[in-house]
Amino acid sequence: MEQKNRIEQKFKLYLEKSDFKALDLKSVIFDMDGVLYDSMPAHDKSWRETFDELNLQHEPYEFFMQEGRLGKSTINEIFQRNLQRDSTDEEEEKIYARKSELFKQYNSGETLPGAKEVLNFVKEKGLTPVLVTGSGQPSLLDKLSYHFPGIFTPETMVTAFNVTNGKPHPEPFTLGLKKGGNLLPNQAIVIENAPLGVKSAVAAGIFTIAVNTGPLDDNVLIDAGAAIVYQSVTELNENFPLILDIINDINLQS
Repeated sequence: MEQKNRIEQKFKLYLEKSDFKALDLKSVIFDMDGVLYDSMPAHDKSWRETFDELNLQHEPYEFFMQEGRLGKSTINEIFQRNLQRDSTDEEEEKIYARKSELFKQYNSGETLPGAKEVLNFVKEKGLTPVLVTGSGQPSLLDKLSYHFPGIFTPETMVTAFNVTNGKPHPEPFTLGLKKGGNLLPNQAIVIENAPLGVKSAVAAGIFTIAVNTGPLDDNVLIDAGAAIVYQSVTELNENFPLILDIINDINLQS
């Protein structure tokens, strides 16, 4: 009961701040790396090794913190800090190609426990699953239809190739709402694992749940704006029926 009350208060607070009277849920928008796939350790390792080869310094857990940025933005930030200049298009292309090469070596391609179950649950409830990812890795994107058949289509996916501004800018999730059926922010929920992704979704006005599948402290995700933080996708899946019940109860009260 305590958990139900806590979640209910989070939704009510969202409605108060957003001026929406109800949650007309039509879609659940999922990030990919660290939510559906256990790919973040490989992303982190490949970014670190790529910059180590260039003798460019980076911070511990930086690439978990920066997850969701477009690759060129991540590269440019490292250049600014180390070399006090922007990276060139040629440098970005070369560095990202090397990072992608290493990622293919290190990525297991494994899905996270609970990912398939939560996607199927969302679909069975008549909600539209939408993918919003900062990734442009073909090796990962191609596996979506294999691991999660019948869940996503090109029309319900937002990738690095579709946006000008990556996370934390709201553009990826604003486009996600459009891909979900020209939705308003109160017609979707976002599932994220990274602080920049949470910030992006919150900036787009969407209620955001985080799954902390990486090494960051929960408070990093809460400070970014996550209303609820679960410790795994399995925990999210176990609680999703309760979340839908709470939304229904709130709507009946409004």
